[in-house]
Amino acid sequence: MKTKVFLRMLLMAILSMAGLTACIDDNEPKDSVKEIRMLVSAETDVTYAWGDDKMENPIECLLVKTEGDSEEWKKLGFEQIQGFSYERGHEYYLSVKRTILANPPADGSDRTYELIRVLEDKLVADPEVPIDKEIKSEADIEYQELCPFEKYAVSKVFTVDGNGIIVDEEGSTLPSYEHARIWLENVLDQEDPNWVKFQTVPYQATYSFVLSPLTDNIRLVRNETHGPMFKNVVPENEFTHITQSMKSGEEVRYTLILANVSKNGLQKVEFMIKKQ
Repeated sequence: MKTKVFLRMLLMAILSMAGLTACIDDNEPKDSVKEIRMLVSAETDVTYAWGDDKMENPIECLLVKTEGDSEEWKKLGFEQIQGFSYERGHEYYLSVKRTILANPPADGSDRTYELIRVLEDKLVADPEVPIDKEIKSEADIEYQELCPFEKYAVSKVFTVDGNGIIVDEEGSTLPSYEHARIWLENVLDQEDPNWVKFQTVPYQATYSFVLSPLTDNIRLVRNETHGPMFKNVVPENEFTHITQSMKSGEEVRYTLILANVSKNGLQKVEFMIKKQ
């Protein structure tokens, strides 16, 4: 009998503690999650990393407005909207999940953003831009201080067939010619003594000078957030030649001179297009 009484009292104590814990949990602050509408400008701005009190290392960023919030543009990092890929010259209207953190990190933002869907994508600026001065050869391109340097890498080989299907060197099929991208991968060693400097605006690949094997003209195209669009590097007439006129096994080599916002060269990358 005493054993049953003891077990009953023990069970009541456990339930009481569980109830107390639940009450404590209920009183803890919780993250606030809400679907919002956000406008992303076709223009960008610069911001500074946390701790860069002297503002010595500007970093390019987005300009955004939240519907129902202030009419002023606010700065937001390129990678802060999870799942969203920004293309320069485009203006976006987005549906975004915003989470206001109850316990934000001491050295970070108190909110996170995740793309739900793109409601509108409007091209505001042509991705091919005029060159301020005459560039007739690679020798005419002036390089930024400390350049060239190895910060970016691209797929070395793209294979295309007669139907215009594009496959990269990893064997992955790219989207259609209209939507394929030449991805710029940041491969700079973080042990490089200039690593922090190379992340700033003067060392970001905003443009690409295109040296094509099919023309003597050097074109300047605007890179997007992760690299230039394939169609801007390989225009339709050249792509048609590759897919329709080249024989199986033939190849052509393209060169990109990556350039910053001032159109000063950063580094050279090359890739080959091979007819399947």
